[in-house]
Amino acid sequence: MEQLNEMQLKTVETQLKELFPQSQQVGIKVYGYIFQMNRVMADPIQVFVDRWPEFNVILCKPPYEKEGDLFKDTCVFTKDEASFRNILGENNIIDWTKFLCLGTSLCYEEMVMAVASERKVPVKKVSVSHMMMLQDPSRLPPVESAVESMISSLDESHTDLVNKTWKFGNTENSFQMIRSMIRHYPSCCVLDAESQLPIAWVLTYPSCAMGMLYTLQEHRGQGLAKALVSSMSRRLYSQGFPVYCFVEEENTLSYNLFTNLGFTEDPQYRAAWFDFNSL
Repeated sequence: MEQLNEMQLKTVETQLKELFPQSQQVGIKVYGYIFQMNRVMADPIQVFVDRWPEFNVILCKPPYEKEGDLFKDTCVFTKDEASFRNILGENNIIDWTKFLCLGTSLCYEEMVMAVASERKVPVKKVSVSHMMMLQDPSRLPPVESAVESMISSLDESHTDLVNKTWKFGNTENSFQMIRSMIRHYPSCCVLDAESQLPIAWVLTYPSCAMGMLYTLQEHRGQGLAKALVSSMSRRLYSQGFPVYCFVEEENTLSYNLFTNLGFTEDPQYRAAWFDFNSL
């Protein structure tokens, strides 16, 4: 395996973009990580290929060691399952004695479980999601002027609020992760007219995916989530970001929201996350 340098990362970004839309479902998250790395210096993510320049596998490995770092996941772009399995077998890339969150296609579940069994490493499937992508922003509805005037970006003082309401949050690790996301990546929120505190928000992960969409209970039913996704999507699209998100299979409310806004998916594809050595 070879770790890519700055020049190679720029080349890989172009190569992956040329694969879309045919390979968007398996490559967009890796592309998103590399897109961000080429523009923002935040977490020191390592990117490996099986060979250069004609690669079959790209692996993005963020720094993490603790269970609270969920969604700081190692993710893989692969052209075939055999190449994927080979990279999981390399001890110098993955430390199988430590916690690992692996994000990949659900179709590789059997292989992932087999690798865990061979290495005698405990593993559990923690999430399965639709991957929703927006390719045509013209379908997005306009944001009402009254709401638009309340839209802003999150700042670091809002970290605790987001952390306490995130499904996987409310830990010190998640607090640090969210603060870094707010500091380095695009975010969007609706501010209360009186308190000037966020009442609804959406963030961007290091992989460019939108996430942590949330509206405070007392402000729901006003179309704030719809306005935020529309506003954030236009902003990301105008700046060249891939515009996409993951929606857990059981979250029909969010699935319907993104579908109605013009996000589409490959019905044959599901994204899955697996935890190894959970604490």
